[in-house]
Amino acid sequence: MLHRPLLRWVQRTSIVTQIIISLILGTLLALFWPEAAARVEILGTLFISALKAVAPILVFILVISAISNQQPGQTTQLKPILALYLIGTLSAAIVAVIASMALPSTLVLKDAASGMAAPGGISEVLLQVLKNAVDNPVNALLHANYIGILVWAVGVGIALRQGAEHTRQVMADFSHGITLIIQAVIRLAPLGIFGLVASTIATTGIKVLAGYAHLLMVLVGCMLFIALVVNPAIVWWKIRRNPYPLVLMCLRESGVTAFFTRSSAANIPVNMAIAKRLNLDPTTCGVAIPLGATINMAGAAITISVLTLAAAHTLGISVDIPTAILLCVVSAICACGASGVPGGSLLLIPLACSLFGISNDVAMQVVAVGFIIGVLQDSAETALNSSTDIIFTTAACMAQEKQQG
Repeated sequence: MLHRPLLRWVQRTSIVTQIIISLILGTLLALFWPEAAARVEILGTLFISALKAVAPILVFILVISAISNQQPGQTTQLKPILALYLIGTLSAAIVAVIASMALPSTLVLKDAASGMAAPGGISEVLLQVLKNAVDNPVNALLHANYIGILVWAVGVGIALRQGAEHTRQVMADFSHGITLIIQAVIRLAPLGIFGLVASTIATTGIKVLAGYAHLLMVLVGCMLFIALVVNPAIVWWKIRRNPYPLVLMCLRESGVTAFFTRSSAANIPVNMAIAKRLNLDPTTCGVAIPLGATINMAGAAITISVLTLAAAHTLGISVDIPTAILLCVVSAICACGASGVPGGSLLLIPLACSLFGISNDVAMQVVAVGFIIGVLQDSAETALNSSTDIIFTTAACMAQEKQQG
């Protein structure tokens, strides 16, 4: 009957505490019994798969329900949130460029990454975003194309506002049911993170990252600066009060999970659960959070800027101020086109490298370096990206409540 005390402990203990315990146990298992640690990877794989499976239908149903049941005169905070997304991403690119100029990194470029197709220009990135917006709805759900899902969900939601009351109630019931499923999946996070931590440390180890210590220091340092200095400053500007309780809560509850899932898209259910607990406007959150998982990519802007300048420094290319400014803009735009999947920002590095005349072969070698350090870089990037989605969404809603109050 040991399962009963264990069940009571799980119900009483916060999810964050359980995740911290999972981190410790996973690390210990990897260090002292690596063979067993490699086998528990299935727990992490199943957890990420469950999040990815439920996220598209969650966004689709929640957005339709929120818009179709929107009351007349009710407003959303999408414009302020989009402005915060833009400011945050551009700020991240600027910080990354300044840090890379002050602490230049160099790379050892040997083998090119093969079998990867990088976009040829910004116009190609933007064109792909437009194509995603008009994607077939079934295909969008199958391939987790959140731009397409949002477009169709908004359209269907607006159309259903003209429908019968019971039809809108059905959508609300569907939304409630999906939310319950999400809560059940999130309760499994400690098991999933235990498997991810144990298998990652057992198979990758720490030694492989030692050769890139300086590069990782610049990358992760920039991300921490954005998370702990720039984002709080932006939130303070928006809500005019101490931003750190909100920022630290979002980093703890959203950032930690995103760090290990390494997918902004997979972390959408986590952010939606936080928004629900904070009683944020479901219409606003239902659109802003999935949209943020697609276009709010401060971490991606940092990765693109730092690795591109590392390639330039390696090749001895001089970087002047106008080119550095242009790189900030290009990195921010490219980051908005980065997919919310592990390594999604890396394939946009060749585009930024083209600003310095760096060949595609060399640029793809930089991409290969990105995948080598991805166990830490991509995790930190995703934690920043995803936690910022809920931070900025909450800040905009709090500012609106303050104005109305």
